[in-house]
Amino acid sequence: MPRPLVLLIAWLLSPLSPSGEPVLKPGARVAVVGDSITEQKLYSRFIEDYLLACMSHLDVRVIQLGWGGERAPGFADRMENDLFPFRPDVVTTCYGMNDGQYRAYEPSIGAAYEKSMRDIVGRLKARGATVAVGSPGAVDTHTFRNRTTPAIYNENLSKLRDIARAIAADEGMPFANVHDAMRDAMSKAKPALGETYDVCGPDGFHPQANGHLVMAMAFIRALGLDGQIALLTADLGGEASASAGHKVLSWKDGKLEVESRRYPFCFSGDGKSPASTRSILPFIPFNAELNRFTLVVKGLKTPKARVAWGDSAQSFTREALETGINLAAEFPGNPFSEPFRKVDELVGKKQSFETAMIKEVITRFRTAKNLLGDDAEAKAAIEKLTARLLAKNEAMHREARDAVAPVRHTIAITQEG
Repeated sequence: MPRPLVLLIAWLLSPLSPSGEPVLKPGARVAVVGDSITEQKLYSRFIEDYLLACMSHLDVRVIQLGWGGERAPGFADRMENDLFPFRPDVVTTCYGMNDGQYRAYEPSIGAAYEKSMRDIVGRLKARGATVAVGSPGAVDTHTFRNRTTPAIYNENLSKLRDIARAIAADEGMPFANVHDAMRDAMSKAKPALGETYDVCGPDGFHPQANGHLVMAMAFIRALGLDGQIALLTADLGGEASASAGHKVLSWKDGKLEVESRRYPFCFSGDGKSPASTRSILPFIPFNAELNRFTLVVKGLKTPKARVAWGDSAQSFTREALETGINLAAEFPGNPFSEPFRKVDELVGKKQSFETAMIKEVITRFRTAKNLLGDDAEAKAAIEKLTARLLAKNEAMHREARDAVAPVRHTIAITQEG
């Protein structure tokens, strides 16, 4: 199928924003902005991993612009210089943690946050960008010890959440409820793994990989992505089929060989460590909502069947297989784990470059411009340097995107009595 037609079909099937327009059109440029939590380059990396590998058909481009210690007014001040040269189509924002000032809520806190957030969203909207307005996250009920209690500061952050939600509604933008997603995950994980299992970080507000996965989930939800990565159907008495992004190579004697250009999101680490993405999975609906790599088996003549995928195998009832099982959830270690890790490594390398590019070079151009005044030659030189940096960043993006190579994998189905 010609690429322009593929992109048109992808656009028509894209999820919709509150305004009725697709949030992510094919080829969209996405910017992830926020404070030091964004600069940790974890939830931003997970978002980019997801868009590159799981939603590869959209051919989306991502940049990360986190800045430690920043509040919404700080980004409003640097946005034109630091963000606009990237020409974003979609921007995710995550401010409020520092805006709350680590004390009990007062109306002046909300007013300052709202003023800057409305400025940010309004200016981006005027440029034609969609803003996924993120609430602040939450603080950990056990580890947070910064000037006030977790309960008092979470109440403050919930007020800022409500302001962010209202801004999104007023401007017709999607809203990412990071705050409630983190508190809900925390309320479920701690009873199971212990109060010391931090969801919002060992310092109470800089999450580890577990909390960042929750944050990424909230933003991916806000982007409207439906989470159906694959639908593979195998009829033991007939044919096999695969959804877009996947191709059936062979189907014989219970063995389904598939080539996939869309990956499931893959998780790693200790199942009980907050430093891992795997540990938080039982307490959030990431797989069910956003990571459905579904296998449907028809024509079974026995009560159950054994499914082997990669190096693992499990038995499932006929009813479960006829309804469809989520391979991504059932087989955490699978044929995509290593290819996904390589993509994530390249994304991490690219995002580290972005932090240095923005903080150490591009943002400093503002000072140079002020010092040089109306020097047209200097202005042209700065623009050229900015273009060269963005070109290098683009090359790193292409390297990560091209690492999402087709994966051939085999699913073996054996009927069991």
